Amino acid sequence: MKRRALHLLRNIGIVAHIDAGKTTLTERILYFTGKSHKIGETHQGNSQMDTLKPEIEKGITISAAATQTEWSVSGQTHKINIIDTPGHVDFTIEVERSLRVLDGMVMLFDAVAGVEPQSETVWRQSQRYGVPAIAYVNKMDRPGSDFFMVIQQIKDQLDANAWPIQVPIFEDNQFVGIVDLLSQEASVWSEEEGQPQSIEIPAALLATVDFHRNALLEELASLDEALLDRYLNLPASISEEEWRAALRTAVVQQSIMPVLAGAAYKNLAVQPLLDAISWYLPSPLDTPATQGMDPNTEQTIERTVDTQEPFAGLVFKVILDEQNRRLSFFRIYSGRLAAGDSVLNVRTGKKERISQLYQMHANKRTELKEAFAGDIVASLSLKQTRTGDTIAAPKAPILLESLYVPKPVMGVAIEVVKTAQLDKLGIALAKLAEEDPTFKVVQNHETGQTIIRGMGELHLEIILDKLQHDFGVAVNIGQPQVSYLERLQTHQREWGRLKKQTGGPGLFAEIEVELGPADPEFLADPSNGRLQFVDKVVGGNIPKSLVPFVEKGFRTAMESGPLAGHPLESLKVTLWDGKTHPKDSKPLAFELCAQNTYREMAINLAPQLLEPLMKVEVQTPEPYLGSVIGDLNRRRGLIRGQQLQHGRIVVQAEVPLVEMFGYVSHLRSSTAGRGTFSMQLTGYTAVSNVALQKA
Repeated sequence: MKRRALHLLRNIGIVAHIDAGKTTLTERILYFTGKSHKIGETHQGNSQMDTLKPEIEKGITISAAATQTEWSVSGQTHKINIIDTPGHVDFTIEVERSLRVLDGMVMLFDAVAGVEPQSETVWRQSQRYGVPAIAYVNKMDRPGSDFFMVIQQIKDQLDANAWPIQVPIFEDNQFVGIVDLLSQEASVWSEEEGQPQSIEIPAALLATVDFHRNALLEELASLDEALLDRYLNLPASISEEEWRAALRTAVVQQSIMPVLAGAAYKNLAVQPLLDAISWYLPSPLDTPATQGMDPNTEQTIERTVDTQEPFAGLVFKVILDEQNRRLSFFRIYSGRLAAGDSVLNVRTGKKERISQLYQMHANKRTELKEAFAGDIVASLSLKQTRTGDTIAAPKAPILLESLYVPKPVMGVAIEVVKTAQLDKLGIALAKLAEEDPTFKVVQNHETGQTIIRGMGELHLEIILDKLQHDFGVAVNIGQPQVSYLERLQTHQREWGRLKKQTGGPGLFAEIEVELGPADPEFLADPSNGRLQFVDKVVGGNIPKSLVPFVEKGFRTAMESGPLAGHPLESLKVTLWDGKTHPKDSKPLAFELCAQNTYREMAINLAPQLLEPLMKVEVQTPEPYLGSVIGDLNRRRGLIRGQQLQHGRIVVQAEVPLVEMFGYVSHLRSSTAGRGTFSMQLTGYTAVSNVALQKA
């Protein structure tokens, strides 16, 4: 890999609500940077970034795809690593794991629809990992586009400090170009060529440009005391380069989200976005030192973006290639890695040899001899890695923070058509679960059914398609099922006892525990998981070596709630005391004792059944509004609001997921095919008496 100065490297993601134009924009970026010589289109099924069969058939991105390109601006050539992410809520894990390893992002918004439900989701994800952003208001060529309306929505709905750094230019109500507020230069584009042409700022825009430029400069000056003093006294002394440097600092510190305008499909105003990526988004050197834990001492340690540091990387994605081989994507945070080096999987404690390294362009690979801190690469060599694993230099291990994985909300029962394929099904499901952390396989021991769980109907549809076409396993499919949870509402402290004697060695364990729901503060950090285990045993009544087996027992038991066998939302276990037997107190005894104690106590802790609650947004022509609202009410929906948006009514509601099965067909028939909707998980709510029979 040709090594460039780190300050010229950009690791970015392109994120947005579905159909905002992410892949379309990525295709234009590749074309205008010279990476490709032909523009691919999602609706024609020939985009370079959407290569999976379902992506081509449905015209949407399902799996995040990585590529890289170069762009020269201000006399410097920047290397840009890009991850094009899905916008559909069912594939939100693709956004999650991409943002975990990126330094910056371009957030797209539809110039007509503005901030949509999935926009809010990806914004929250980016805030979780502290990813700086610039916004690109796409589809400015559409009738009803409103650049400044979208900026106001970004401020109001995302609570982001969004500021325009451009003003759009219209001719005969058609979007044709932009005015850069810092350089005060105007450019227009022709759709056919896609290349900018400089013009004078239109007279009708002078007042608008002046107003927004002054507002932007005041905001930038307010964030820098030295700059503010100069701005108040000698504003003309501040050069364009200084203003750009101030804006870059504000973006890196996440104090400002600059907003640009464009129409990627029409090849309008893509180049200024590339300039902004190069100018304002951070390089790896702008990011804080990566913190992790020394697995031997459990002390916090740091690694800086330096090739002289020991190697450390995070595996953020594992997929199966066209030959069903495991391809692991990872970000290198420190050091360097050469083909032939050995790395330590810190989770398993095992070493693996990196026999090959690849730079990815969608599903195409270019072999590398070595890679460096800041790079995003892939390898077929890591046979035991999972998503979220840390790989490090064997002599300098570090455990990096993993990533948040949302819980599945829907499931279906499956069975093989031919019994001879049962083993093949098990292997296929295991591989798919390794590839996708939000896909889970559960065996219902009471019915003997295999239940696959995922993030929604489309997610499960894609999984079933892969089973059939990639693995050759034909299955029968049951009705979709909601993934319910159970919640304990009260606390209780009791003794639990296990004593088994069969003539030979026996099993003995006694524990005093307090059980109840986990503390809100504990659950506020998604990385904590669902089990809050507190060891308060004093005096050695339970040896420290046996305490982890008590925790393991409760962790296993909480996967089956006391009401209907659904997993617990959370559990807090406080271990107060216990008793042991000199010979019979084995690890298994304390694990089984914990499971038995849970089953005896949980039913008395006011258990409650919870169901997934979806935030639903329906867009409909006004004549069908009554029908839409009436139907949502029948589905136990709670209407949260409605607003007029470009001649259509947008209805916001919260509806239990179980009531949304088949909704798309019903909405189409009740609105003459003119209604659309989107939904995302907003949380879990107690199941009402009306719905208990559906659980």
